[in-house]
Amino acid sequence: MADNLNDELLRRIADALDRLSPPPAESAPLDAAEAFVWHAEDARLAPVAAVNRVDISLLRGIDRARDILLENTRRFAAGLPANNTLLWGARGMGKSSLVKAVHATVLAASEAPLKLIEIHREDIASLSRLLPVLRAAADCRFILFCDDLSFDGQDDAYKSLKALLEGGLEGRPANVLFYATSNRRHLMPRDMIENERSRAIAPAEAVEEKVSLSDRFGLWLGFHACDHETYFAMVDGYAERFGLEMDAEALHAAANEWSVTRGARSGRVAWQFIQDLAGRLGKTLS
Repeated sequence: MADNLNDELLRRIADALDRLSPPPAESAPLDAAEAFVWHAEDARLAPVAAVNRVDISLLRGIDRARDILLENTRRFAAGLPANNTLLWGARGMGKSSLVKAVHATVLAASEAPLKLIEIHREDIASLSRLLPVLRAAADCRFILFCDDLSFDGQDDAYKSLKALLEGGLEGRPANVLFYATSNRRHLMPRDMIENERSRAIAPAEAVEEKVSLSDRFGLWLGFHACDHETYFAMVDGYAERFGLEMDAEALHAAANEWSVTRGARSGRVAWQFIQDLAGRLGKTLS
């Protein structure tokens, strides 16, 4: 009798532990979505049902970067050689928006599956676990995307990225391309670069490996703060797309006042103004 009670008690304890610690979620099948987010903690790809992006025609003032990234991505989708790309520069000027818009544009015209995989900056060290998964899915092509990439002086995660960009023994999977955005061209704060050089026994080599990481991107696309004309073109494009009817002079005056209060002119500021304007006009943005 005692043994039966003990067995029952142990079974209940085991059941309770199972409920407290369920088995880890599995990656969704790759045909479940066109975009995924990599979760390093349980090594799975989570599908994104609706990607937060704008139409490529609404991205103004970045024509050169748009054309170069489009062509590079089209080549990759067609199975041709293409370059890993660093989009760097001013905040709010459409770096990440361009990556997502280019993916949608190329995907719409591509016969082969083209997936967008977002990896968070803090998960870069897990690339060694993600890349074999992508390599094995040879019938798909993947744009691996990291937004706001940067490294500090004590961060060794750059070594995993270096292996992807340069290729280790296996090399970068032929079906994987890496796009990253950053506010810094060299992916490290300038003052941190100078501090490490000044403290090092061999200053010339102290941070060379980290600073030169950006050199391993085949393409650099720079984004710079926009002028009034470009800012107003952004506002006009959004207003026309979403049917926000307003006299052009009044629209520009309101948009300019908004940018002054924000202390900046950028695509992000233009979009924030449009959201405010749509709310005041009782319009939805869809």
